Amino acid sequence: MRVALIGVGQAGGKVTEALVEYDYNNEFDAVRSALAVNTAQADLQSLRIDTMLVGEERVKGHGVGADNELGAEIMETDANVVLEALQARVTAEVDALFVVAGLGGGTGSGGAPVLVRELKRVYDVPVYALGILPGRGEGSIYQVNAGRSLKTLIREADATLLVDNDAWHESGESVVEAFDEINKAIAQRVGLFLAAGENVEGVAESVVDSSEVINTLREGGIAALGYSSAVAAADASENVNTVMSATREALYTGTSLPDATEADAALLVIAGRPDAIPRKGVERARSWLEEELGSMQIRGGDFPLESDRIAAVVLLAGVEGSGRVQEFFDRAKEAKEQAENRRQQQDPEEAFQSEELDDLF
Repeated sequence: MRVALIGVGQAGGKVTEALVEYDYNNEFDAVRSALAVNTAQADLQSLRIDTMLVGEERVKGHGVGADNELGAEIMETDANVVLEALQARVTAEVDALFVVAGLGGGTGSGGAPVLVRELKRVYDVPVYALGILPGRGEGSIYQVNAGRSLKTLIREADATLLVDNDAWHESGESVVEAFDEINKAIAQRVGLFLAAGENVEGVAESVVDSSEVINTLREGGIAALGYSSAVAAADASENVNTVMSATREALYTGTSLPDATEADAALLVIAGRPDAIPRKGVERARSWLEEELGSMQIRGGDFPLESDRIAAVVLLAGVEGSGRVQEFFDRAKEAKEQAENRRQQQDPEEAFQSEELDDLF
């Protein structure tokens, strides 16, 4: 799937950079262009991809802190400038646009939904969001920001691929180590998923192309991505159980949204050497997914890749009814109520009135 990436905010820029590097190092050529947009000049300086500073008149390059309403306002004001910068980057060969953002901060959580909306007005290709949720241990303001941002993204984007910060890091890691590992995990999994169907060595028996991805995500809402891999045997007939095990682990322990095992549709990609991928194993894994998810909309195919391993990548679409999503929204609502209570104690006349999470616009 050939894509253009737009990273918004600090986390969005770093994840976009990681995706570009992964795609380039593996010579997939799925990422056709990338741009990082931020209100903080310092966050852009370390990136090795094209960058753009917005909101300079409002915040002088110092960022918006955790104020995602200000982030949204700045993107509203500067959206045309960003769109102009994207004109040469979004060519006719691009199948989809991905707006990448951390949903807990200010620029990403506020600016990403605005940019998604503006991109959909201009381009006919799907506009997806890749959003990173704050972990449970991050501050309450980040939970509230992410709740409001996600609620708005679900409405504006053609689909929102969600990554929970708690999904792919080990306990005991420092914050920097954790975020580095999360970015690498996102780049590997999302990068492999985007590369499926592009120009790589080998010929897939059942090709996965961009239309399969677009059709899987057609209903919109929230999506998740599962991944697992295992060492492949030389003979394909010996890899039937390997494919099945990798598919189960991708769904149960390797998803970007833990415990999101209910979906309206799914796409299964088995990656590895063509002569090591067993047809029987792929079909059996696909049938198992149909039974496990209770959906007949299970697409699948191969991704030829020169590797000594076999990987299973599972795209789950329509997972907004999963327990993990509801748990997050409950967490965000609780954080908002706590903030309201503190504010009421300080100044009752300025207390929030709504009991629910408002969207951004």
